[in-house]
Amino acid sequence: MLKHYPDSIFEEIKLLSKFPDESQLEGIKIHHDADDSIQQAAQSLCRKGFITQMDGGYLTSSGQELLINLHQILDTLK
Repeated sequence: MLKHYPDSIFEEIKLLSKFPDESQLEGIKIHHDADDSIQQAAQSLCRKGFITQMDGGYLTSSGQELLINLHQILDTLK
């Protein structure tokens, strides 16, 4: 069975992969003039509890765990 995922999920993955994983003290800021898909991805990640602010911020503990899993998947696919 093939699963189809909305493009918004992939935008969230791309945005999540931009967060620094070396330090919990570093975050990102999504500017108001960023592409709508990036702004929507940040808002969605925030609503899901993975980042602290609707415009970026920091990873939550769930977001940090998700980023670790994402890196494992991406490293496997390389």
